[in-house]
Amino acid sequence: MDIFNEIKKKLSHEFIDIIEWLDDTKDTLVYRFERYQNEIKNGAQLIVREGQMAVFVNEGQIADVFSPGTYVLNTQNLPILTTLKGWKYGFNSPFKAEVYFVSTRMFTDEKWGTKNPVTLNDDRFGFVEIRAFGTYAFKINDAGKFIKDIVGTDSRFTSYEINEHLKSLISTRFTDTIGEANLPIELYAANTNELSDTCLEVLQPEFESVGISLERFFIENVSMPEELKKEIFEYSRLNKIDLDKLSKFKAAKAMEIAAANESGTAGAGMGMGMGFAMAQQMGNIYNQQPQQTAPTSNTQHPGAPAGGATPPPIPTPTQYYYAVNGQQAGPVAFENLKALFAARTINANTLVWKQGMPNWSSLNTVPELQSLLGTIPPPLPNI
Repeated sequence: MDIFNEIKKKLSHEFIDIIEWLDDTKDTLVYRFERYQNEIKNGAQLIVREGQMAVFVNEGQIADVFSPGTYVLNTQNLPILTTLKGWKYGFNSPFKAEVYFVSTRMFTDEKWGTKNPVTLNDDRFGFVEIRAFGTYAFKINDAGKFIKDIVGTDSRFTSYEINEHLKSLISTRFTDTIGEANLPIELYAANTNELSDTCLEVLQPEFESVGISLERFFIENVSMPEELKKEIFEYSRLNKIDLDKLSKFKAAKAMEIAAANESGTAGAGMGMGMGFAMAQQMGNIYNQQPQQTAPTSNTQHPGAPAGGATPPPIPTPTQYYYAVNGQQAGPVAFENLKALFAARTINANTLVWKQGMPNWSSLNTVPELQSLLGTIPPPLPNI
């Protein structure tokens, strides 16, 4: 009696009459329809729901692809499979073929981010590092190509399995895109919408090459080290004020702090150095005023040069003009120029001019200013 029941059960499941997939997951991209001995009955019903596509594979070769709808499987709606099977005059017996259901709905809120910092070369700040992260959305638009190039014979393929590949692809193309954008470093965070659109345009062909459509791409944040942020904020403030006045103000404050620190030789040395700089500035102001001619006298003062000779005037320090953001600033003395260089307000490529020079020249090409190039220590290494 048990033997007859087993035979009856086997015969009832030997041929499939209805082929369908009820997706109860949120991450399945491809599902292979399982059935007894891969046999499908002639005239079986295929049900493809909205957000799905069905792909028939014969001996590893993509055959017929079905969009949403209900189909009765026969030689009329299986033209490719009919050719592969050699059904010239129709068929009445069951046939074998693999059936894959592909989810074509949109997969949203997929995360991406740069695993390592991206190094950029900025004209003002040199080599800098940034990081970025965001989200993207995609869907399968060519089911046959996606199965052939990505899925293979996997019976259940999830979004997690493809996401690692897609995130690596995004990170690589993102690095290339921002490198070619060549924006000032502070503008990357302010132009995330424009960069997102550009990255979307660059990435779409890469996704389509494996049967995927990139529907959305968003850069949520572009971050940089805190030290670099502070430099950028200070630089932006400097652009709004008179740099010459600022340098004099900083020199005066430094001298005041150094004078108050009487406990160490380092503070005394700093106070002396800044005092000399301030004295030089005051001397410049004095030298710019009309000089009065001292009355001559036959009386020789004690300590005066023999024969009544008058000493030559004290030489006036060389005054330099410099360019910041396309605007002329100055003139300033060498010490002030040195302070501006130390504060990174100017750099080796800044254009400078002094009396006697025929044209503006880069700071690093003026012989007497080349000593400034070694006064700025390199940035601290990341520890």
